Amino acid sequence: MENFAAPEVTADDHVLGPVDAPVTVIEYGDYECPYCRGAARDVHRLLDLHPGMIRFVFRNFPIPQLHPHAEQAAEAAEAAAGQGKFWAMYELLLRPTSHLDVDSLLSYAERAGLDVGRFRDEVAGHVYAARIERDVREGTRNGVNATPKFYVDGERIDGKVPLEGLADAVRVAVTAASSR
Repeated sequence: MENFAAPEVTADDHVLGPVDAPVTVIEYGDYECPYCRGAARDVHRLLDLHPGMIRFVFRNFPIPQLHPHAEQAAEAAEAAAGQGKFWAMYELLLRPTSHLDVDSLLSYAERAGLDVGRFRDEVAGHVYAARIERDVREGTRNGVNATPKFYVDGERIDGKVPLEGLADAVRVAVTAASSR
């Protein structure tokens, strides 16, 4: 059995939900991965089922060998974050019908209310490449070997389809937190 580090939430992370929520779910994802697109829907369901109980963190883990637009999409998400609109871009990128070519990304930037010129320059200039690489290095250190990869309160959720285990792990963690 391999030992991996458990991910810790940092001030640089993209966090949705209460900062002091009793349950933390961290996802390493790739915007071009079809399973990550399905996971986004399922994560929203979990957040809706357990209001105020889950702090959700998303980290970049593009896999360019499988998804040629994944790094560019991660750059787009980070460029949106630079303008305070990470979650708006996250939602647009992970829609089942989303396209990740440059023209589509510029359209999403406009739809999200971003300064499109700044956005275009930052994506083209790979301004956030180091940030994305840091997420990938951290994910690798934490045992990420595919996307999506989830951690519930530091415990890695494995399995062919990790979403099956995610709902169970969240339910157990929320129940434990509620009984404290």
